[in-house]
Amino acid sequence: MLETLLAAISGLVLTIIETLGYPGVFLLMLVGNANIPIPSEIIMTFSGFLVGMGNFQFWLVVLAGTLGDIAGSLISYLVARRMSHKFQASNDFKRAENWYKRFGAASLFLGKLVPLIRGFIAFPAGIFKVKLWKFLLLIASGALLWSILLTYIGFILGGNWTTIEPYFRKFDFAIIAILALGFIWWLRHRFSRAHKTGHQL
Repeated sequence: MLETLLAAISGLVLTIIETLGYPGVFLLMLVGNANIPIPSEIIMTFSGFLVGMGNFQFWLVVLAGTLGDIAGSLISYLVARRMSHKFQASNDFKRAENWYKRFGAASLFLGKLVPLIRGFIAFPAGIFKVKLWKFLLLIASGALLWSILLTYIGFILGGNWTTIEPYFRKFDFAIIAILALGFIWWLRHRFSRAHKTGHQL
């Protein structure tokens, strides 16, 4: 089921890029970084392949991908910033906020270099109200490096660019498993504490 869904998404991505060109790269990267999981690995490596075919120019692909990445991340950040008040009442929010203040800035840059996570990393930055200039600087730095890397990989691999996809997919599945286990632990922690205190979640 999941493999079928990924194949359908991949087909849609390729069609959009071939039809719209650079605006398609920008649009897909925007959507993929606004909390909608469209794999940038497919977008940018296929675009890199098209660079090798002579259909695209390398730095225009990188520019379109980077700007789309920043735009999508900014949307996610602004939405989360407006919603932050809904989370502030809980003690968990305060603990998470303290952690993010210590490590969050660096994690924005590093998160942009990790498949799957990179599409969602801007949301907690908005919730914890990271300064906009710092957010944009770190996000842009990570997005630029990621776009250059994947475009170059697609360019080098040529028609064999799809050979890297299984490795990214395995990495994505591993991250999903880790996140799922973390969420289960969090639920158990919340239910256990609620049971001990007699309070509702």
